[in-house]
Amino acid sequence: MQRKHNDEYPEKRQQQFKPYRKDADYSYALGAFPTFELINSKPDIVRKVLVHTDFTDSEKLSLLCAQNHIPFEFNDKLISRISSKENCYVAGVFTKYQSELREDRPHLVLVNPGNMGNLGTIIRTAVGFGIYDAAIILPGADIFAPKTVRASMGALFKLSFQLYHSFEEYRQQFRRHEIFTFMTNGGKALSLKKIPQVKLYSLVFGNEASGLDNSYLKVGTSIYIPQTPEVDSLNLTIAVGIGIFAFKSVNPSQNM
Repeated sequence: MQRKHNDEYPEKRQQQFKPYRKDADYSYALGAFPTFELINSKPDIVRKVLVHTDFTDSEKLSLLCAQNHIPFEFNDKLISRISSKENCYVAGVFTKYQSELREDRPHLVLVNPGNMGNLGTIIRTAVGFGIYDAAIILPGADIFAPKTVRASMGALFKLSFQLYHSFEEYRQQFRRHEIFTFMTNGGKALSLKKIPQVKLYSLVFGNEASGLDNSYLKVGTSIYIPQTPEVDSLNLTIAVGIGIFAFKSVNPSQNM
């Protein structure tokens, strides 16, 4: 197999990539599957694909890069430097980007999510159940951090998202969405029989540790997920999955 070099793409030849920093204008999709998802979903933002010489499917990836005019490079040393995992054989370098929520689709709203791995898993779950728009209320975990991207298994690149400084800022923009806040002390139990049939809705979840504060009891409809008293609460990623699945079961779309 012929190995492709940066000389084929002189405009990107001089770029030097370093371990991820939040203030950088680029990030990494670490792993083969997330990188394939990156290229297939957003080829225009891919700066380069780095491959380890031990990667066994490099020919397929090289062909996909060539078809999308993406630089392809074997670089074991750089992959080792930017990845914290020993079994990482592929890294897709991409430019950070902005997106906007669609006003004609339901939304997931995450208030101050604190864990990058959880955030990525939640994104993967949301996209898997047909929610393609997510608002993140800051402060929160870095959506572009490689750990987030990898945990999402590339689903991030199929999601529209926006960052907001407050829930009120989000609410001002999307007044037509019916709000449902998920809280351990919510007013109504989650039940498929009682979920309303509504096209536009926002499912709101709080931080892993603190959840939503009591001010959210006055916002829309507050819901709790019934559980046994043997545990104090459900893991955030599990709660989000249950909530989305329940609402999508009652309000299906063509994507499910």
